[in-house]
Amino acid sequence: MSTPDEPQAHGVRIDAQPGAATITLDGTPLPAGQVTGYQLEHSIADALPMLILHTRQTDHVVWEGLARVAVADPQQDVGEQIAAFLANINPAALEGAAIERDDLADEKYALTAAMLRTLADWARGRGT
Repeated sequence: MSTPDEPQAHGVRIDAQPGAATITLDGTPLPAGQVTGYQLEHSIADALPMLILHTRQTDHVVWEGLARVAVADPQQDVGEQIAAFLANINPAALEGAAIERDDLADEKYALTAAMLRTLADWARGRGT
């Protein structure tokens, strides 16, 4: 599977209410029942938000997506999922967020610990 060097920007609209969501990419609604969940994350330091769509596997999926769009493969190894998540982290945004944490201590390895806590928060969809 090949991936582009730079993320592609696409127009995104999400109309969500408890128990249902309609997601439209570049004006085209995704088929009902195809998306089982999504995460939308935006850091003020980054130009575009990131949208992660969790989908059911079908015979044919077409994604036309303005967010960085990542499609999670439920068959993908957990280690590969983590590696993919980390590969998309903006180092400057991570360092800045870690430095701004209220729980940043003044001790050896405190910045590293704050970065790890920040990454865990981001992986859970919390924070920026």
